[in-house]
Parts: sequence; structure tokens; C-alpha cells
Amino acid sequence: MNQAYRRTIRKIDPAKGAMLPDGTLNDNDRIEIGPTPLAYAEWEAAGLTLPDLPALRRYRLSRLVDQLQQRDLAGVLMFDPLNIRYATDATNMQLWNTHNPFRACLVCADGHMVLWEYKNAPFLADHNPLVREIRSGASMFYFTAGDRGAQVAETFSAEVAEILAERAGTNTRLAVDKIMLHGARALEARGLVLSDGELVTEHARKIKCADEILAMRCAVDACQKSLKAMEEAIEPGRTEDEVWAVLHAENIKRGGEWIETRLFSSGPRTNPWFQECGPRTLQPNEISALDTDLIGCYGLCVDISRTWWTGPGKPRPDMIEAMQHAHEHIMVNMERLRPGRSINDLVHNGHKLADKYWARKYSCQMHGVGLCDEWPHVGYPDHHHDDAFDYELEPGMMLCVEALVGEEGGDFCIKLEDQVLITETGYENLTTYPFDQALMGQS
Repeated sequence: MNQAYRRTIRKIDPAKGAMLPDGTLNDNDRIEIGPTPLAYAEWEAAGLTLPDLPALRRYRLSRLVDQLQQRDLAGVLMFDPLNIRYATDATNMQLWNTHNPFRACLVCADGHMVLWEYKNAPFLADHNPLVREIRSGASMFYFTAGDRGAQVAETFSAEVAEILAERAGTNTRLAVDKIMLHGARALEARGLVLSDGELVTEHARKIKCADEILAMRCAVDACQKSLKAMEEAIEPGRTEDEVWAVLHAENIKRGGEWIETRLFSSGPRTNPWFQECGPRTLQPNEISALDTDLIGCYGLCVDISRTWWTGPGKPRPDMIEAMQHAHEHIMVNMERLRPGRSINDLVHNGHKLADKYWARKYSCQMHGVGLCDEWPHVGYPDHHHDDAFDYELEPGMMLCVEALVGEEGGDFCIKLEDQVLITETGYENLTTYPFDQALMGQS
């Protein structure tokens, strides 16, 4: 694995053998990214069990194959970098790839997996033997293809069709998640019948195996330690950006990858919510709130929200009332989680927000989580369609339970969110980060 690209092998931890406990090379010069020695040390101190990454990769491929076989599909062709990460556990310039789709991955119904990689980086998936072929030439976007997009798509589609003919015979049904227009047209011109690839990938990703759950526990631990450092950096005179940068730095220090949004704001900028952090200077006696939206260790999303009070005075009674209501909202809704509970039931029969908070409510009560925010979206009744999410919860799903509480025209909002695992008998709250005691009215 990666031998052709390493000059020497220097161990990350000389006390361990050739492999780390998560099944990755104990090699300081290894190519694939992963947790840092700081993260490993913190997890060992916390008594956490590391995931078996080779087993995790096998499970993910089996989930995709199962979905394909259930739907009588020849394969699924993926351009979304998070779907590619799920299939291959290989990364390459993930954020750049989100708006410049230069990679593609085809998983066939027989489990054969082909990755179209950046032509100068064919080695980035060497750590995963489940990737059977490495090719290049999936870049059909205008920046690289210019006015030859149709010709590039023609060449690419010929390769896809050839692989499917060899692996799937006469089955021409191909799921595709996100593809450039030239590419879709070229595939259809070759007789392939395209269907929704996101239906395949989201339903594959929704159930986490034991190793994914272990990996998420590690990611949550790293995120919460990063979050604590950020909270400790909050003080009057610092800018929102300065405080937000601490979360980024702490995430990266532990081997985390990026943060999807900039949802940290203070004082009156918390209402309305979704004002991204900026140069505002924090003041005494006000709240600040965040939504981590953090892609952390092992590429997993840890999506936690907290609202904090900065003194030296005490928060106003209306702030305490809103905080307690937000806490009640997520806790009552969380108590309803169990296998077999329908998403429609969660939408229509959950905790009721007070009328004065209704206009400022969040876009959903809950949502799935894994490599990022995932299916399902559990909304509020006024924007929900029962036929869009007519499914039930299953063991192994992970959900984030949310609340946004504030009044229209007010000068603050409270944002809270915990991350939960659906178990065989109910749920487990994976989040242990405390709620602000002053805002809860307890100090």
C-alpha cells in the first residue's frame, strides 16, 4: 500500500506495530489522511474504542451493492465527493471538488468499483483494495473542458458503458447522483437508462455499522474538545471571526477536515438566524450561538449547536425562558425516537413551539447525519409533505435534533442541537457537551 510513493517508513507511534488500532498504517509519511497523534492520545485517555477502517469500508461497499441489487440497477455513478468518500474512503481536494467535479466513481451491482481520479494523483486510493480500477478523464466542467465538453463526455460515457456491459450484461439501468449536462446526455445516447443516484446513496448511507458508530464517537469527542476551546475563547473585544477560527484550528489539529458553514453569531446578529460570522466585536452581557456543521475526524459530520451567555451580568428573563423552551423542544422530541417511529409521526406529533417562537423556527426538527447532513429531513408540519418521507426509523440511523427559538423582531435567538443514535430499543444521545448554566437559569 503506497509503497511506490514512500521513501522511508517512520512510525507515528513507535510503541505500536505496523498498523494502528483503526487499521491504518502506522506510518508518519502515509498518503491517506486521518486522525493526528493528538486525537489518538485523547481517545485513548477517554477510553474510546477505535473503528476497524477496513471493515468499515467493506460495509459501505456492501450497502451500496445491496441498494443496487434491490432496485435492479447495473450500477451507481457518483460525482458528489461525499458519495465518493463513502464508496472509496479516499479524498482529493474535497471542497474544490464540490464545485469542480473532476472525480467520479462507479460501483457496479457485482461490487466492482472504478474511480476516475485526478490524472496526476492515481495513488490516493491505494490504501483501499476495494477500489479495483483507477482511471482519469471525468472532468467535464467548463473550466477544464472549455468548448469540448461534449467530446470529453463522449469519451467518458464510452468507458462507463463498456464497464457496465462487461459487469452487468444487458442491464442498462444506471443510477447517477450529480453529473454535468453533457455527461448525462452522452450516457443516455449510449442507451443507458438513468435514475436518481441520490436515492441509492442516501438510503445506503442511512444505516451505520458498528465501526461507523465507533468512528462517530471518536469524531464527537474531538469536536467537543474543539468546541470547548472555542467557548473558552469567547470574550468581549474579540471578533466573531477570531473566535470562529479557534474551532477551525482545533478541528484541523485533531485530523478533522473542514466546516460546512460559518454559523456563529453574537448579540443581535443571532436574530434572524443564518447570519454568518463576521467582523463584529463581541460585547459584555450578550449571547453568542453556533452550529458546528463540522466535518471532523474520519470525514464524519458532528453537528452540534450551543448558545452561550457572556457576562458579567445575568441574562434577561426572556433569554432564560427561550433557552429553557429550546432545551425542552429538543429533549421532548428526542424522547420520541425509537425504531419503527415514522418520520411523518415525528413531524406532526412532536413538541409544539410556543406561538411567539413559530415565525423564527428552524427549517427542520431533525435531520440525518453521517458524512454530512443526510437523509431524512424531519421538518415542521407547515412545510412537510407526507409522501416525501413516508419511512420509519431503523436501528443504526443517526439524527440531529434541533431547535431555534426567538421572536420575530427580537434581539436574540437561541440555537440548540444534539446528535443522536437510533438503537434497537430507543436512542442514545452521543452529545455530552453541557448547556450554558446561566441561560438555563441555574446560576
